[in-house]
Amino acid sequence: MARITLDSLLSTALNRRRSENLLRTLVIQPQDARDFASNDYLGLARSTQLHCRFLAALNSELESNLQIEGKVLGGSTGSRLLSGNSATAVNLEAFLAHFHNAETALLFNSGYDANLGLFATLPHPGSSVLYDELVHASVHDGLRQCRKGVVIQKWRHNNVGHLEELVWDQVARIESNASRYSQLPGIIVVVESIYSMDGDIAPLKQIVNLMDKVGERAGGLHLIVDEAHSTGVCGPQGRGLVCQLGLEDRVFARLHTFGKAVGAHGAVVLGSSTLREFLVNYARPLVYSTSLPMHSLIAIRCAYEFMQEEAENLQQKLTQTIKHFRAQLKFILPSGIESIDSLTAIQGIIVPGNKRVSQVCSYLQSKGYDVRPIRSPTVPKGSERLRICLHAHNSVDEITGLIREIAIACTNIRDTEMASLSKL
Repeated sequence: MARITLDSLLSTALNRRRSENLLRTLVIQPQDARDFASNDYLGLARSTQLHCRFLAALNSELESNLQIEGKVLGGSTGSRLLSGNSATAVNLEAFLAHFHNAETALLFNSGYDANLGLFATLPHPGSSVLYDELVHASVHDGLRQCRKGVVIQKWRHNNVGHLEELVWDQVARIESNASRYSQLPGIIVVVESIYSMDGDIAPLKQIVNLMDKVGERAGGLHLIVDEAHSTGVCGPQGRGLVCQLGLEDRVFARLHTFGKAVGAHGAVVLGSSTLREFLVNYARPLVYSTSLPMHSLIAIRCAYEFMQEEAENLQQKLTQTIKHFRAQLKFILPSGIESIDSLTAIQGIIVPGNKRVSQVCSYLQSKGYDVRPIRSPTVPKGSERLRICLHAHNSVDEITGLIREIAIACTNIRDTEMASLSKL
């Protein structure tokens, strides 16, 4: 028998993924590729104006700190509970809380860390967590680590009727066991404001109406909204969908990330002062991670100040880009090729099969369009797709050219497959 090593086991797993057209690789796209893949919806990550503002703010901070002996200029040196906290971080949190109309804010190193910390710690024994089936993987990973005795159920995507059925089931369960609890544990409902794969929007107002129906029964409903893909692109000055709808006081916690439309890095959880204190004590990704360094904090502040000035104009450009894309789809895309019905910056063209969608993406990339495939099991089998991210900086010619090349690629694959079938 051949000697089995850890490397050979790893190779077997990789070969299995390779044979299923699921192997992930790190690819650097050419600098001149037309961007239809990044989450840089407003173009802030490529903005020379914002970059100059950041460098000026960073230099100003460095010059003032050079005069203080022993002042940290580079890394943050530790977690925020040790040496990694700073007046800059605390002031940024106060600024973000005010900007998003929240009581408090707490910074995390990434949206993944924030969701991991939030959902691993927040649900208490006896409580229920009802999540939309399309929420981000970080929510799932957090829930896998939460306390025993938590009931976790998914509801059909954006189907408030199904959510309501599950809610009343959980109300009945909690109330029938009321004698076991010192206080009723409540029900947590989890959504994304804009979903990352389908680009559709959560029915927040309907969920709030359901909260009103339930009232205080079973401890009430507590809504958590992941605003990763609505930050910057929704609401006045990019405050997000919750602010756009005026629901700030109805949402228990909001997550905003800085690595997408904001063009920086990191994340923030918005909520009550009690929630903030609880996470500082129990959220392990915060407690045990080195905090964001000074230059990241400055980059976030500069990006938000830039959004306060430019978001409205950039949102209008993005809206026009989306309208043009949808119009061109109807005009250019051949019949039989399905597109996702989305009114946001996240669009999709269904190309069933991991091999097919990868082939189409390879063709588009060879033509200078940076488009990425979304394969099963990330999305359900048969709904593999081209995920197309639109931006305020995409031109009319880029969009028209992309759709024409998609039509050519899909038609070529279909013709090749039909030719192969005719030979059988």
